Amino acid sequence: MIDWLNDPLLQGMDPLKIELIKTAAAQVDGKSSKSLPPILMSLIMSANRKGIRFSSEEMTLILSILKQGKSEQEQKQIDKTVDMVSSMMTKYQK
Repeated sequence: MIDWLNDPLLQGMDPLKIELIKTAAAQVDGKSSKSLPPILMSLIMSANRKGIRFSSEEMTLILSILKQGKSEQEQKQIDKTVDMVSSMMTKYQK
């Protein structure tokens, strides 16, 4: 889980964003993909409350972090979950 801390996208990233990502990564470490939806929603909502928005590149990084150590099937489930959450967030922001 630690190798993602060296990702070039983190260079210059808002420290609050990095802390939110670390928290989400720690929450999913060793858990099944079924636990992802509430963790991902919590990350997004926590960021929103602080006025923080993640770019698409940052979201890609977050997802790759959350997928680390997961089986191919779990990674597919994560992708489905992300699609669902994205759809819900689009409706929520309208």
